[in-house]
Amino acid sequence: MRFMMIMIPKGYESAEAGTMPSAEAVAAMMKYNEDLRKAGVLLALDGLHPPSMGARVSFEGGKAKITDGPFAEAKEVIGGYWMIQVKSREEAIAWAARCPGSPNEVIEVRQVQEFEDFPADVQAEVAAYPEVQSQLAGGDPA
Repeated sequence: MRFMMIMIPKGYESAEAGTMPSAEAVAAMMKYNEDLRKAGVLLALDGLHPPSMGARVSFEGGKAKITDGPFAEAKEVIGGYWMIQVKSREEAIAWAARCPGSPNEVIEVRQVQEFEDFPADVQAEVAAYPEVQSQLAGGDPA
């Protein structure tokens, strides 16, 4: 089972461009990341720049509208993520609980929808795109 652990740091929604964590915070997080890797559960991870450096694309009325960050209405934003593969929801939550997060951080744990989770009619639609299907199944994006 694949799970995404999503880091939600409070205050990051209003962080200025170029905001970075401290060296101490990064050192603690790298130790945690190494523990995930050594356990063989880590598939991917990335930190994200603050929303002030991002953009949102909305589709109201069927037309793309681009809004540059920061986003005044944002209450929670993603600061980074880990993609892990474990045997159960409980194991994913246990890994999230081991994270050296600070008091202003929350990790949301969400199971990834696997190809086999979808009904037959949806699987048939996806089958028309074998290269994309391999990525959906956690394959190599090459």
